[in-house]
Amino acid sequence: MSSVAAHPDATRAEDSRPHADFVRALTLTDATMLVAGSMVGSGIFIVSADISRTVGWPVWLLAAWVMTGVITLLGALAYGELAGMFPKAGGQYVYLRESLGPLVGFLYGWTLFVVIQTGTIAAVAVAFGRFLGVLIPSLTPDTFTWLPHATVKTPGGSIEIGLSPQRIVAILSVWVLTWINLRGIREGKLIQTTLTAIKVTALIALILLGLTVGRNATALAANFAPGHFAPGFSSLTGAFAIVFASAMVGSLFSSDAWNNLTFAAAEVQNPRRNLPLALVLGTGLVTLLYVSANVSYLSVLPLHAIATAPQDRVATAAIAVVFGSSAAVIMAVAILISTFGCNNGLILAGARVYYAMAKDALFFKRVGTLSDRGVPAGALIVQAIWTTLLCLTGTYSQLLDYVIFAALVFYALTTVGLFVLRARRPDVERPYRALGYPVLPALYIVLASAISIALLIADKTRAQALVGLGLVLIGVPVYYAWQRLSNSN
Repeated sequence: MSSVAAHPDATRAEDSRPHADFVRALTLTDATMLVAGSMVGSGIFIVSADISRTVGWPVWLLAAWVMTGVITLLGALAYGELAGMFPKAGGQYVYLRESLGPLVGFLYGWTLFVVIQTGTIAAVAVAFGRFLGVLIPSLTPDTFTWLPHATVKTPGGSIEIGLSPQRIVAILSVWVLTWINLRGIREGKLIQTTLTAIKVTALIALILLGLTVGRNATALAANFAPGHFAPGFSSLTGAFAIVFASAMVGSLFSSDAWNNLTFAAAEVQNPRRNLPLALVLGTGLVTLLYVSANVSYLSVLPLHAIATAPQDRVATAAIAVVFGSSAAVIMAVAILISTFGCNNGLILAGARVYYAMAKDALFFKRVGTLSDRGVPAGALIVQAIWTTLLCLTGTYSQLLDYVIFAALVFYALTTVGLFVLRARRPDVERPYRALGYPVLPALYIVLASAISIALLIADKTRAQALVGLGLVLIGVPVYYAWQRLSNSN
């Protein structure tokens, strides 16, 4: 050991050998930044406009973000126990496999690959291209007519499939981040921790500016005066509850991906302690920032101005009160940093699930190997290829709607798995036990299930939710086909 430490050449030679396992390079700070950085993308700067149009009152705008934060924190508290029990690559896939069986685990991994993870990466990459278009106007969303393109009708509306300047940027951003993560976990975590620190600082600055310099009497009177902040109790009906749940799609999407840390559990130092702690710290930090940001918006803009913000750029409209015409450029830069950092975390983490599936002979065999840099190179490349195809749709909101229903279903099932493991495997070491068990985990299951059902009922989201459900169910025959293929080999 001392001779290796004394000779840098020997260390480099050892580092160049193929790794038998992942490198535990993520500290508690890195892990917390992975949670927060994967959550904070472009949503907090945009989706409050759609929520405002749907709910129509300031109190319900804030309630959507508070409820989202509560649900997310409850999920993190429950997942902390599972993370401590199984600090392995694959995270949530492993929890479902161990508690509810390999079929359910596969269905999660399948849906994650088809739409949840890759769809989120594609949506965030498209947002990156959109906001780069603010700085470079020639980067338009219009597809090149001289290349193959087609208009396709979907449950969420018509989409134009093809290449455009913004989609090229989106695809390039995905491959640049994939290349960075192919170089090793240390390179990936450096980008993640650095960019997350920058964007959290920028978001805090936006909040403080809104609450101080941008704060104005007109917005405060319009949003917080008696009779303006909240509706009368007569309007609170069961139908409104469904509308409210459908409005939460945006806030839930903006708070999603908090579980991505569990995918990279094999690379976290002291995982039995740091995994549960980072989940709670990361989700708690983002929840506080999100609610504060919306209080800031309401302090600067009347609700109708939030609902009608040009291209839904609420943060840009709010900051324009302080910086005037330069606000668009300032916010574009902030969102570019935010989305780039968000996708780095998603790309880093998602590949670990496909690696774990391949180790179980439920995905392409070569995906289940590590490169000489200790990363699942095959999984990273396959993920980038499929994400590239999704980027060709150029959508954001439609991918969002498909993602969130499927994600909620598996969040609820994973927490059901917590109860199953308590009953079936009571003797397994649990460094952390879910706070408030069984009440809080049960409450999480009820809330996640209720919102999923509401998405199936609400006119606004029914078609997309059914598509999400269909994508999950398609995985059943795929699972058995893959098993037969594996057994025949």
